[in-house]
Amino acid sequence: MLEIIRIPVLSDNYVWLVHEPESQETMVVDPAVAEPVLAEAEKRGWTITQIWNTHWHPDHTGGNAAIKEATGCHITGPEAEKERIPTLDTMVREGDTVRLGNVVAEVIDVPAHTAGHIAFHIPSEKVAFVGDTLFAMGCGRLFEGTAEQMYNNMRKLEALPDATRIYCAHEYTQANGEYALVAEPDNLALKERMAEVLTLRARGEATVPTTIRLERATNPFMRAKSAAELGERRTAKDNF
Repeated sequence: MLEIIRIPVLSDNYVWLVHEPESQETMVVDPAVAEPVLAEAEKRGWTITQIWNTHWHPDHTGGNAAIKEATGCHITGPEAEKERIPTLDTMVREGDTVRLGNVVAEVIDVPAHTAGHIAFHIPSEKVAFVGDTLFAMGCGRLFEGTAEQMYNNMRKLEALPDATRIYCAHEYTQANGEYALVAEPDNLALKERMAEVLTLRARGEATVPTTIRLERATNPFMRAKSAAELGERRTAKDNF
């Protein structure tokens, strides 16, 4: 069973520190910065052996170089963005797999937020690291892609098993939920979820990971019936 540690950095980013106890390998997902990540690993007696990047944005790759310098770790990320992530050692795309010790992750192409964005799905652990593609009750902005691409991403991700835990990279849940209630004002599951989110945030607690089951019931972007509707909702959220 993987040990997955949430490291809050910057204003609202989450870096995920992932330890595979049998092999003693430790991996970092999307390190925005290096120092808190190295400190957390040291505190736990873990040695970072890998970094997995979902996309090129600096708040997901900014710690790559310093962590690699400190640990000699191996960095894996999207082949389609290799020019924008100069620290990569291994480039992957959909259909490829990545190993952390005895655990195998499948790579899924999820372009739209960035042109080469990927996600890592670990079926044996019921875990997916999705970067900035899927958020709790939200999706990433369409910086380098289209609503049709994001709609297709939602179809890929909703096909994962219900219990799959979704580790996204930001604490956006409350703001996403406020818009979701406008998009789907009659969604009772959404109202219940938002009440729970407000309670958690009032206590200063994190609201992620989420699950595929929860997102199917409450995420207005996953629930959009067409690419056009997703695009309309994304534009509305951008201006909300």
